[in-house]
Amino acid sequence: MKTFYSRHAGCFVRYHDFPGDGEPLLMVHGLGCASSYDYPRVVIDPAFGGRRAVLIDLPGSGYSEKPRHYAYGTSDQAQVVMELAQTLNLSAFWLYGHSMGGSIAIEAAQQAGERLLGLAVSEPNFHTGGGQFSRIIAAYSEEQFMHEEYPRMIEQYPHLPEEEEAAWAGSLLSNAPWAMWRGATALVKGSSVDWYHAFLSLNKPKQLIFGERSLPDDDFSSLAAAGVSTAVIPAAGHSMSWENPSALAKALQGFCQP
Repeated sequence: MKTFYSRHAGCFVRYHDFPGDGEPLLMVHGLGCASSYDYPRVVIDPAFGGRRAVLIDLPGSGYSEKPRHYAYGTSDQAQVVMELAQTLNLSAFWLYGHSMGGSIAIEAAQQAGERLLGLAVSEPNFHTGGGQFSRIIAAYSEEQFMHEEYPRMIEQYPHLPEEEEAAWAGSLLSNAPWAMWRGATALVKGSSVDWYHAFLSLNKPKQLIFGERSLPDDDFSSLAAAGVSTAVIPAAGHSMSWENPSALAKALQGFCQP
C-alpha cells in the first residue's frame, strides 16, 4: 500500500493504486468497511477492463490511521478524498462511492470541479436520518458503542450464516469504533449538502447502482424517472462488491467511458 499525510485529518492515510489504462477510478468505501477489503476483487476482474484504480482507506478504517481527535463526518472525509486526488496530481478522474462512501463521493464531486469525469454511486445515503445500520449505531452514546455494542458486533457476525454478514466481520475489525460511531452519527444528523439534490443536479455523467435484492427503492425509481442512468447488480444486495464483484466490475467499466 501507499501512504500520504492528510493535513485535514491529521493522520497518515493509506491507499492502493492499481496500475492500468485510462483515467483512474477513485473508489470510496462505506461505513464499517475499507476499500482495501472491498474492492481489490472488483478491480482485478477481467470485466473491469484493466483501468487504473485508486482505493482509499478513509481515516478510521482499514490500514489508515484512526485518530481520536478527528470528526469522521462526510464533509471531512470528502476533503480527505480530494487531498488524495491532489497528492496524486490527478488532473482528471472518475469517482465511485458505496453507501456512506456514496454520500462522501457526492460531496467530493462538488469539490472536484472540472477534474471530475463522472460519478457513480451504489446505494448511497441520500437523506438525513441514516440507514438501518447507522441508526442502530447512533442510538448509543459513543462510549456505549465503543465498549458494549462494537464488541458484541465483532462477536456476533462471524457466527451468522449469511455470506454477506460473515464477510463483514473482517471489515468491522479494521475499523475504529469511535470512527464508526461518529460516521454513523454524521449520517443520521445529515450534512450541509443535500446529497440527493446534489447528485441529481451534478452536471457530469452520473450513475446510480443498486443490487437487485435491494429493490424496489423510492430513490432509485425517482432518479431513473428523472433520467439518471441506473444499473442493477444481479444476485446481490447492499454488499455487492462481495456478493457479485464481477458484475460490479462490469457496471463500473461500462460507466467509465470517455
